[in-house]
Amino acid sequence: MLQRVNRQFGSLFSTGKMIYLWNSSATTERREYHFNVLPVGTLNNDKLGLSGKTLLIKRQLSALHKDVIALVLFGSTSTDEALASVLSKCEIGEYLGQPDKLDKFIRQRYLWVSRITGGSQSNNLGQLAQTFVRIYLQEHLNISDVIYKSNGHIPGVRHTGADDGRETTFDLVLFKAGKYVALEVSFQVTTNSVIERKSGQAQARYEQIHGQGYKMAYVLDGAGNFQRESALRTICAFSDCTVAFSRPELDILTRFVHQYFAEE
Repeated sequence: MLQRVNRQFGSLFSTGKMIYLWNSSATTERREYHFNVLPVGTLNNDKLGLSGKTLLIKRQLSALHKDVIALVLFGSTSTDEALASVLSKCEIGEYLGQPDKLDKFIRQRYLWVSRITGGSQSNNLGQLAQTFVRIYLQEHLNISDVIYKSNGHIPGVRHTGADDGRETTFDLVLFKAGKYVALEVSFQVTTNSVIERKSGQAQARYEQIHGQGYKMAYVLDGAGNFQRESALRTICAFSDCTVAFSRPELDILTRFVHQYFAEE
């Protein structure tokens, strides 16, 4: 998230400062923080001295450290509601002077950043996205007798090189009158390997599906997907229709499926 804030810094902080709320024991004050060096070319752990090889090296607090600390402490209390929403997890400043609440917050924070819970969150978002896409198509396709199958298969499409001849599972399969559309849906909040796996499978799946006259489509969204440009290019190259996760984009997908099923 900090990398994204750094890249979009000009639009988020057009004045070069952050106005936030400071809660003292008696009142709530409006304060300003003027950024010193953000944005920088690349914001990462190495530049902050927080990578494994540099973490134990003593260093002075830099202007970049101060800028990042201000974001992490007070981002969620920005007076700009849109900015506060983007930085909603940057809330530790709210617990300054409240040791009991601060201790509880730090102990719980592990669960928020754990790779295990992060993977669970991505999986849950993916399942919700699949369900939303299926319902959206059912409500907008306006073609009768279409069968919708979550985690479905297409006859004759199997895992490449699989000795047991297992059928390939797709997030959503649409079927009507001997025609199939295979649909893969991915909404990733983190840069994990899901999009890379889908990319690696894209060509083999596309060739099998096209060999039988069927169609392959993708719905892709989320920072974890968009940060993997090479994988996205591969998927687009081996897809009949690739859209993002939004209603206007899903309308494009709906028109594509409608046209395919309506063809004689």
